Amino acid sequence: MGEFEGDGEEKLIVAANYLVKELRSGKSLTRNAKNVLQNLLSELSRVASSEDREDEEDDIGEIEQRLNVVSEKIMTRDVDESMIWDLGSDEGNAFLDAVKELRALIDRLDASSGLGKTGTEEQSLRKAHDVLQTAMARLEDEFRHLLVENRLPFELEHASFRSNEADLAVEEGSVASFGAASTEDLNLGSSNGRRNSAEMVVDLINPDVISDLKNIANTMVASGYDRECIQVCTVVRKDSLDEFLYNHEVEKLSIEDVLKMDWSTLNTNIKKWVRVMRNMVQVYLLSEKSLDNHIFGDVNEIGLTCFVDTVKAPMMQLLNFGEAVSLGPRQPEKLLRILEMYELASELLPEIDALFSDHPGSIVRAEYREVMRRLGDCARTTFLEFKSAIAADVSSHPFPGGAVHPLTNYVMNYLMALTDFSQTLDSLLMEQDDAEDLTIPPSPDVLNPVMVEEESTYESSSSPEKFLVMTRHFYSITSVLEANLQEKSKLYRDVSLRHIFLLNNIHYMTRKVLKSELRHIFGDKWNRKHTWKFQQQATEYERATWLPVLSFLKDEGAGSGSSSGSGS
Repeated sequence: MGEFEGDGEEKLIVAANYLVKELRSGKSLTRNAKNVLQNLLSELSRVASSEDREDEEDDIGEIEQRLNVVSEKIMTRDVDESMIWDLGSDEGNAFLDAVKELRALIDRLDASSGLGKTGTEEQSLRKAHDVLQTAMARLEDEFRHLLVENRLPFELEHASFRSNEADLAVEEGSVASFGAASTEDLNLGSSNGRRNSAEMVVDLINPDVISDLKNIANTMVASGYDRECIQVCTVVRKDSLDEFLYNHEVEKLSIEDVLKMDWSTLNTNIKKWVRVMRNMVQVYLLSEKSLDNHIFGDVNEIGLTCFVDTVKAPMMQLLNFGEAVSLGPRQPEKLLRILEMYELASELLPEIDALFSDHPGSIVRAEYREVMRRLGDCARTTFLEFKSAIAADVSSHPFPGGAVHPLTNYVMNYLMALTDFSQTLDSLLMEQDDAEDLTIPPSPDVLNPVMVEEESTYESSSSPEKFLVMTRHFYSITSVLEANLQEKSKLYRDVSLRHIFLLNNIHYMTRKVLKSELRHIFGDKWNRKHTWKFQQQATEYERATWLPVLSFLKDEGAGSGSSSGSGS
């Protein structure tokens, strides 16, 4: 037994090594030996537990001590009414460090004592959570304060992309009221001028506080208060967006409000819509998303969620207006404005998809595409019904002096205006499968009996390669116009006035085509054909004018001859 000589821990170590050696030898243990070992294990477990408890008590004591220090820092700030970040970023970061330490203490309290928490631990944990809640409420206030006080106005000079303010639309009135509605020329901006915009990002918040906002957001999200943080940001930024719309004079209008508007009011509101939609998408929303990405960029989709929650309602407000316009009556004077709305919506579609990517923005993306589709359908239907309106225009009295009829003036200026939207209109009409709309009625026989068959069928070789579908429709419209003018010419009792009326109107049509972009749409063949028609009418006019004179002279000559004969 000499190997057990020694004192204290050494004896225990020697005995433990001996036991391990014997157990590994594989010898069978007696019942008595097993009981002794069981008692030994129980005693070892008791000793270990006692030591662990002592360690835990030491840890709890340290946690409580730190908790008291951190709580005092946080609660002292909560009592102070002055805003922390107004004292500087260093003061703010010190507060955030205290919150970070508080969260770490909560984690340690949660992980302590696998056998269950003591009353002291439970009390400390409740206290820590109460202090954390107080800290989060304070951070909400600080976050809101920084957002509000450092907001920068959206300067309207940033929004330099303007819809052409010239009146793109025809005056109010149906095609049947050309006398009041027609103008010699419509003032139009080129489509290129409408497309020279570019995206730009402006500062909506003072850049100096972005890092502070980001630190607060990260702390709140890490503490499980992401919803509260998003809500604060959304409310403040919505106010800024409402101010943007107010400065652009955008009213909240229901679909019923829009449908009840007269054309003058609606025209004004459409011009606002085009201007605001462009500025909002290409400048404001881009800047808003950039701001949210800077604040929440490190936290998954929270930035996108905040962005969508902020701008969804105003976007829906603008889209509802577009939907209301698409639901209104298909009146010719509205077509140019509707085409402008559709063209802009198509142009901005890639930017909308980028701004509202992923799931949070799916509702806005879907609604935007639906409104764009409806505007396109409305524009196409309005254009197709324009031809029917021309055919339906009936006069009961001849136009004075055989001059250019208001119908001719209206239709030709209307077609000139549509050339600004050639690509858009051609694309929309390409989706129209109704072949009947592409059939061009024959010209009246009186204009050119020889060319009736040629006029009745559109030949693609007679027009430019671009915008073939739109060209077919333009051919159709001018043919319907000529047929209508032919009917109106029959109102004249004087045959010569019939020809001067047709001559003046054909000359006006030809001049409008030759001196505008329409010459590229109709092509040389159409121009030659209508120059020939003009010459034919001039010939017929001369014939109708001189025929009575010649007949009179002939009669006079015959009378003179008879008198001479009788006198001889």
